[in-house]
Amino acid sequence: MKNKIKKTSIRIFVGISILFTIAFTTDNYFEISKNLDIFATLYREINLFYVDETEPGKLMKTGIDAMLKSLDPYTVFIPESKIEDYKFMTTGQYGGIGAIIQKRDEYVMVAEPYEGWPAQKAGLIAGDIIIKINGKSTKGLNTEQVREMLVGQPGTDVELTVKRQDKEIQVKLIREEIKIKDVPYYGMVNETTGYIKLNGFTETAAQEVKDAFTTLKAKGMEKLIFDLRGNGGGLLNEAVKIVGFFVDKGTTVVSTKGKIKEWDKVYKTPNTPLDKDMPLVVLIDKYSASASEIVSGSLQDLDRSVIVGENSFGKGLVQQVKDLSYNSKLKLTVAKYYTPSGRCIQKLDYSNKDEKGEAQEVPDSLIHEFETLKSHRKVIDGKGISPDVKVEKIKSTKLLESLVANFVIFDFATAYYFQHDSIPSPEKFNISDSEYNQFVDYVKNKKIDYKTATEKELEKLKKIAKEENFEEDVADELSKLEEELKKHKNDDIYEYKNDIKLFLENEIVGRYYYQTGQIRASLVKDPVLKKAKEIIADDAQYSAILSGLTENKK
Repeated sequence: MKNKIKKTSIRIFVGISILFTIAFTTDNYFEISKNLDIFATLYREINLFYVDETEPGKLMKTGIDAMLKSLDPYTVFIPESKIEDYKFMTTGQYGGIGAIIQKRDEYVMVAEPYEGWPAQKAGLIAGDIIIKINGKSTKGLNTEQVREMLVGQPGTDVELTVKRQDKEIQVKLIREEIKIKDVPYYGMVNETTGYIKLNGFTETAAQEVKDAFTTLKAKGMEKLIFDLRGNGGGLLNEAVKIVGFFVDKGTTVVSTKGKIKEWDKVYKTPNTPLDKDMPLVVLIDKYSASASEIVSGSLQDLDRSVIVGENSFGKGLVQQVKDLSYNSKLKLTVAKYYTPSGRCIQKLDYSNKDEKGEAQEVPDSLIHEFETLKSHRKVIDGKGISPDVKVEKIKSTKLLESLVANFVIFDFATAYYFQHDSIPSPEKFNISDSEYNQFVDYVKNKKIDYKTATEKELEKLKKIAKEENFEEDVADELSKLEEELKKHKNDDIYEYKNDIKLFLENEIVGRYYYQTGQIRASLVKDPVLKKAKEIIADDAQYSAILSGLTENKK
């Protein structure tokens, strides 16, 4: 019976391919119809004659995913089972407990509960290991599998067993309709300068930015710092609306060009601006992508804002969602977008891949210069958005990366939370030198495995010496050098104290004040924000940058 059903489904599939063959009568579609027929017959033979039983749905999904992977990472198949994930990407809403989870060893842990949502209200804290959900063990499950168990209809309950400091705790939560805010924080950094943090571009992004702007304007805001760091993008229309808050109605924000004329479009600002003259600084980093780059790139091209921070991600591609059969969807790259100056900031060329299948960066020989519309400042394509003023955040050292990757900073913050009932406000909290020394002692008992660039070069030198039979001759010198490197490596935790300390303080603040507190703390300590405040406070410097009278500063 099973094989009969399978044969029937395959006949239907082959029938569909035949219809395609009939429909595509022109030479242009011969290759499509031919390969559809090959694929259908291959799929049939595998399902009928493969030695073990196959799962047709799983087999097809694997084939689809592999095919799309050969194009670009943004063209993806969304089966009916993942439609809720798709809705979350566009709306920021889902039914669940409101927490970020992360894989750790054999289990998944709570990395951060969202303030005001079921996980936080039920008492879950960062570091809780989820060992059971509704009595079922989660051992060996990945984050996606655990997430599927946690999400559900609002109003339904879910029972978690978590491990906290070697104790098992049972927690019952009632799922709610979770809406992640696009604007998690806004406020005044001084009497005249406002600050708005935008984390995403879901369908409420523009309205949230507008509400924040209006509130701050009523508090006396005369200048604005708009933070797009870490913002991976979202809906293009929301980006266009947000640019429209700061420039004249009818201004071209972005244009798109695709293979078919349908996607050759120009997007202009739809409404009267909130304020087209207010001094504006936009913050970006290497994680600012897509819609974030449309906003920052357009405002830069229009000479409307000073851009501060790091080079952005470089995603100049536009996706559209196509409906497929059986309630599935295809998110498909259909066009490239171009900022007002005419540049496309796409960094990777997915039509040009190396022997490993990795997309290559647009070569320097194909990079073009463009000009901003008013001041004629030079901007380039193919490299993301280059800030007008470059400022690096915390230095990413191998030691810091290892402390994060091995959960050392995370675990110390958790231990600190249990040892201290409270801490000062985010703006005033600092760990003392004695507390940092406690952290140093804590690190000594942890496995921190990282190699410096010098150590890597030393390993290469040893290998070459062995291959050329010089190993014995230089053994003593290499051994002394290795010991000296170990000594300096042990000093790294003090040499990079300031950078590690900022990261550590940020993690601790998150335990008490959540994401909002971390943002508030950054308003005082963040070097990028410090530079933005300096620029926007100095009218002459701000104007000089927009006029192209100053070079990039570091």
